[in-house]
Amino acid sequence: MKKLFKLLFSRLFFGGVFIVLQIAVMVATLYYFRDRYAQVQTIFTVLSVIAVLYIVNQDGSSAFKIAWILPIVFLPLFGIPLYFLFGKKRTPERLKEKINGMLLRYRDAMAPLLTGRTAETLTDPDAFLQSEYLETHAASPGFTQTETTYYPLGDVMFPAMLEELEKAEKYIFMEFFIIEPGEMWDGILEVLKRKAALGVDVRLIYDDMACIMRLPRDYPKRMEALGIRCCTFHRFQPVPTGTLNNRDHRKICCIDGITAFTGGVNLADEYINRRERFGHWLDCGVKVRGRAAYSFTLMFLSMWDYIRRERDDPVDFRPTAEALDGIADDGFVQPYCDSPSDDEPVGETVYINMVSRAKKYVYICTPYLVVDNEIMNALASAAKCGVDVRLICPHIPDKWYVHLVTRSYYAPLLRAGVRIYEYTPGFIHSKTFVCDDVYGVCGTINLDYRSLFLHHECAVWMYRSSAVADMKSAFLDALGKSEEITPEIYRRPWYIRLGQSLLRVLAPLM
Repeated sequence: MKKLFKLLFSRLFFGGVFIVLQIAVMVATLYYFRDRYAQVQTIFTVLSVIAVLYIVNQDGSSAFKIAWILPIVFLPLFGIPLYFLFGKKRTPERLKEKINGMLLRYRDAMAPLLTGRTAETLTDPDAFLQSEYLETHAASPGFTQTETTYYPLGDVMFPAMLEELEKAEKYIFMEFFIIEPGEMWDGILEVLKRKAALGVDVRLIYDDMACIMRLPRDYPKRMEALGIRCCTFHRFQPVPTGTLNNRDHRKICCIDGITAFTGGVNLADEYINRRERFGHWLDCGVKVRGRAAYSFTLMFLSMWDYIRRERDDPVDFRPTAEALDGIADDGFVQPYCDSPSDDEPVGETVYINMVSRAKKYVYICTPYLVVDNEIMNALASAAKCGVDVRLICPHIPDKWYVHLVTRSYYAPLLRAGVRIYEYTPGFIHSKTFVCDDVYGVCGTINLDYRSLFLHHECAVWMYRSSAVADMKSAFLDALGKSEEITPEIYRRPWYIRLGQSLLRVLAPLM
């Protein structure tokens, strides 16, 4: 009853009602012109043809195109406006120029910390090519003199974050998809309040749509009153708008440009198993300490400048050489971000590069497996070539329809030789790739269309770092708690297969 009451008086409910009213007005208008049905039908037919031709001639995934073409052809009244509101990803040139200018400014600020991809650091040609791609096409250079620590559970990462936050002297920047009051956020907030009172520059960004049922509308004002500068990404508006389709899915915690955290862990109690929602919640994160941490600071500042329209000088937040003294080399560390503001699929390309260049094995954790043909072909081809490709997915889903689609991809992957497991104690939210004992990726990027193409994301690619071995160990530990899916186990009745086929057509829209 309490949840129902909360829903009925939420921004989401009133916004939904307003959107339904707008749709009702549109339907009523068409009803008013019912006597001219033939003319209206002709107009929508012509518009459907134009829209389909437009979509076909765009760059991008064929699966995404088909998913939009079907509703446009069969339901043009709703399909056409929905596509132009939610389906178009192209960024206005003015915004692109602004983003590119910010990147150049941040790149110049980063230059004094760069150490270069020396022959001694990247002896592996495949590693060099991956690093080259990230630096050239994602404006994300790599670093040495950076230590890495992998946390196989949010339960373990939480106290480590608290410990590092207590050390902050200059600034704390936090950018998270979800924030919810509870043991985790309340504990962090206490530290942030104390640090802000001591003069530390504390800033907070969260995704408004993701927190619409978790935080009150005036939460940024409440934070500002505590001395914490706060803003929301794409504030929810009760009108159909394409900005709702692009979310800030990043998880970033930066402390003084020396230490940074990222991974799948949001700031809510289910992520540290203080509250059970879908069985045991298996999540992870990574800490980078050293030169590479400043890269996350610049990611945060770019988002802050975008939302607040402020122009911080990134040099003011760069760690000094003295602050970096004593930090040892721990392989090669390259943080990167992915944005729907450009046409470069950074997250997908990094994953495909790892799978395609694997020699021995690729171990993958993902909560969702709603992929396009490119990733499917990469996974299948690697397995057919004798690479040990294994995936762990949830056994208890958080979204039943996405899990149904996830399972629809099992059969072709199993036939190709990919080994698939489901984490039986509950829900696995980790997003990790580990390959051949030398490469690893940990971050926020899921294997679904939204994460790969529509959301703002971040991750860190590591080569011969200590965290890579820990990632492999954690994967094998989770494997021991998972059930392997075999063709015999994965026999589905015809109606389940039919439902999966229908949902799979619309998978890029989920």
